[in-house]
Amino acid sequence: MTLDAYTYVFVIGTFFAGLDAYNNGANDVANAWATSVSSRSITYRQAMVLGTIFEILGATLVGARTADTIKNQIIPIDAFRGDAGVQMLAFTCALAAASSWVMWCTRHSAHVSSTYSLVSAVAGVGVATVGASKVQWGWAGGRGLGAIFAGLGMAPAISAGFGAAIFMLIKLLVHMRKNPVPWAVYTSPFFFLIAGTICTLSIVYKGSPNLGLNKKPAWYIATVTMSCGVGLAVLAGLFFVPFVHAKVIKKDYSIKWYHFFLGPLLFKRPAPADADRALVPNYAVVQDDDEVPETSADSGASAASDNESPKKALGGDEKKLGADVEIARPHRTTQEINAEGTEKLHAKLRMKSGPIGWAMRTLHENRQGPGEVYELHNMKVILKRIPAQIVCAFLYGAHYDIHAAQSGISGTPEGERMARVYAHATKYPNEVEHTYSFVQVLTACTASFAHGANDIGNSVGPWAVIYSAWSTGNAAAAKAPVPVWQLVVLSLTISLGLLTYGYNIMKVMGNKITYHSPSRGCSMEMGAAVTVLIFSQYSLPVSTSMCITGATVGVGLCNGTLKAVNFQRVGLLVLSWIATIPVAGTLAGLLMGIILNAPHFKS
Repeated sequence: MTLDAYTYVFVIGTFFAGLDAYNNGANDVANAWATSVSSRSITYRQAMVLGTIFEILGATLVGARTADTIKNQIIPIDAFRGDAGVQMLAFTCALAAASSWVMWCTRHSAHVSSTYSLVSAVAGVGVATVGASKVQWGWAGGRGLGAIFAGLGMAPAISAGFGAAIFMLIKLLVHMRKNPVPWAVYTSPFFFLIAGTICTLSIVYKGSPNLGLNKKPAWYIATVTMSCGVGLAVLAGLFFVPFVHAKVIKKDYSIKWYHFFLGPLLFKRPAPADADRALVPNYAVVQDDDEVPETSADSGASAASDNESPKKALGGDEKKLGADVEIARPHRTTQEINAEGTEKLHAKLRMKSGPIGWAMRTLHENRQGPGEVYELHNMKVILKRIPAQIVCAFLYGAHYDIHAAQSGISGTPEGERMARVYAHATKYPNEVEHTYSFVQVLTACTASFAHGANDIGNSVGPWAVIYSAWSTGNAAAAKAPVPVWQLVVLSLTISLGLLTYGYNIMKVMGNKITYHSPSRGCSMEMGAAVTVLIFSQYSLPVSTSMCITGATVGVGLCNGTLKAVNFQRVGLLVLSWIATIPVAGTLAGLLMGIILNAPHFKS
């Protein structure tokens, strides 16, 4: 029996479930891909495409867990005394508080865990609804709040150890050799073996509950995982090694991607006579960029405003400012330098021929005139700007200069701090780093697949409770599995968050903590994956974002000095993680308490 009287609660809950999923993509997924983008293994646009594909595949093909912990374990179903309306209201308030907090943090480029935000919010509404005594504060078989919050301290530390161990293995086998390029090429199948095994275990234990693979005997799981790892290593030896050998050892600049399928025949392929250097990408964090000429006389005036962007972009240019400029304007604020970098980015975008170029030019040429917004000429300008603003909302992030923003704006304390951090990191040859960029893409895609298969439960779990209570009028219906159509809807919403607003988190992660490169990046992602696997085996919920952050710090410390890590940024991250618990819980509890106990007319 549908609870028609509470349809408005279902609608509001659906809105905040979508907002929570959007924030999950803009915050958690963006943070997961920040490592690969920071290392320049893939571009931001490639991360957007691969992230979208594997998030959707993980959520729809493999299927999320029933989100039982969030749905039924923190607040037992019997605590609602069979009142489906109160149950709907409780999870709607939890979604409203959690999604609002994460959205505020995303807007201000503060990375938080959507998992901890929602768990804290559910605990808050539980206290307001049924009292603190009914909330599962203890371990509760790994599903209580005590077990969930234990991972806040343990997960980053453990992942730091695993990430450091894997990178030190690469460092000893390859980086410390007198001629590291051949060592990188010929040992690459071994690291494909490690990555393939970890990725397979991740899918078996954390990403495939509906397939039941984790219920198979130990020998069966070991055979499957090792077979996948060994198989991938064999394929790497047959196809990847000859391809990279021709590219970085023979320095064959004429080789194309489709030559990969020639396999061992590439060993006999003669290199061009004039081959003197390998044609591989430049993986340096800070790279020179071409100056962009001013496109209009008043472009400087627009540098201090946000009119050209639907969201405030804080990117900039890594170039050193000339001494004459510094002498002329010695007291420029960080905001002024940020605005200058933003205007340079916008000037580049206005020169493009596609939709983003049209939109940026339209916004630049149609600004508010004299008088208030309700003046006729200003209302006409607004009508002209609306289509361009919509285009920018969808495409601005795809053209954002992530690397410039991550490395810090030159001339600011942040830029100087990052320069000091980078100075304490050893830079390895591009030919060596190129080998590990392929391994990193593999680990990043698998992590995204597992995220889509599991973390989508953060949003879909409460939404499934709201829907089941509304559609059946029965509070006990929350035990039912999550409908597939809800997984599809929210997985698409997660992808939309990554595509349109993921840059706002990605720009403050990765290189803002330590120096990145492909060999470092794949170590970080494999270290985080191993940690997630261990916690999953002991039924301990853990945040993937916290694991990747811990692994990043661990790999950064492998440079041999504390100065190679930006601990100010790490401190801000930890502070935001800790603040999430009381803020989200208090917001949700207050909202639920006020609504539940509000004065009303007697029926």
